[in-house]
Amino acid sequence: MTGVAPCPNLDRAIVLVGLMGAGKSALGRRLAARLGLRFVDADAEIEKAAGCSIEDFFAAHGEPAFREGERRVVARLLGEGPHVLATGGGAFMDPETRRRIHERGISVWLRADLDLLLNRVSRRDDRPLLKDGDKRETLARLIEERYPIYAEADIVVDSEDVPHERMVEKIVDALATYQAANGGCAREPAAG
Repeated sequence: MTGVAPCPNLDRAIVLVGLMGAGKSALGRRLAARLGLRFVDADAEIEKAAGCSIEDFFAAHGEPAFREGERRVVARLLGEGPHVLATGGGAFMDPETRRRIHERGISVWLRADLDLLLNRVSRRDDRPLLKDGDKRETLARLIEERYPIYAEADIVVDSEDVPHERMVEKIVDALATYQAANGGCAREPAAG
């Protein structure tokens, strides 16, 4: 263990944001275990609510319908008290979802470079946004579009190709630093 542990009386969700392949789900599970919190994967919750895979939902209903369902699911999850929440890559792009995350969570952007993302997403073939075209070009375009918005997250942690435990400790240290700089664990929710 390194650094100071985050506040034990955390009153909000820790919300992991970033592009596909950044490690939100893999690190989220380990971070939740490390902090003694529940882990929730927003994509799994969306699939449960929809009764089908995200890939099938995209194919049948399109991205706008998916994003609306994602907005509702993330809003519900943010109301469920402290836990670690891994969001889909596009969730933080939605202004309403981003506002809710800011009000009810601590957002952690897992920032990763193009080569790392490409290496990781190439292992799986279930990413709807990567089904057509060149994966490198698509990821480069998503980086250009999304990284300026992801930069609005409360905390930025660079994702590296290191053991998960080391990445979890980086996140824990960043959370502790954030909490110390912001007067402790709790933050009053914003009005509205």
